[in-house]
Amino acid sequence: MMLLAGAGGFVGTCGRFLINKWSSNIYSGTFPLGTFLVNIIGCFVFGLLFGLFEKYHVVTSGESTLLITGFCGGFTTFSTFANDMWVMGSNGDWSTCVFYLAASVITGVLLVWAGRALIR
Repeated sequence: MMLLAGAGGFVGTCGRFLINKWSSNIYSGTFPLGTFLVNIIGCFVFGLLFGLFEKYHVVTSGESTLLITGFCGGFTTFSTFANDMWVMGSNGDWSTCVFYLAASVITGVLLVWAGRALIR
């Protein structure tokens, strides 16, 4: 199981790395676009996966470990989100900080719901 989690995490982490590199090439503002994108995409994928697992009741513990714990865990990043918030706050960029917090939480929850709803 640990190897499955690690394999999924490797793929998720590589995806996060590529999206962060891509976003830094197209946007250079103070808003942490790369982290925002991976977290909201991860929420949607998480919702899709749980929707599939709930609808078809065929998920194995190995599949869950690979896809949820591994891939989604490696792809999304709460620690970077928290650090981004701290950096913006310590730089006095409170409007971006509050927008980032609200946009991340609201969009994340909505996309988990959308992913699950899409499967129903």
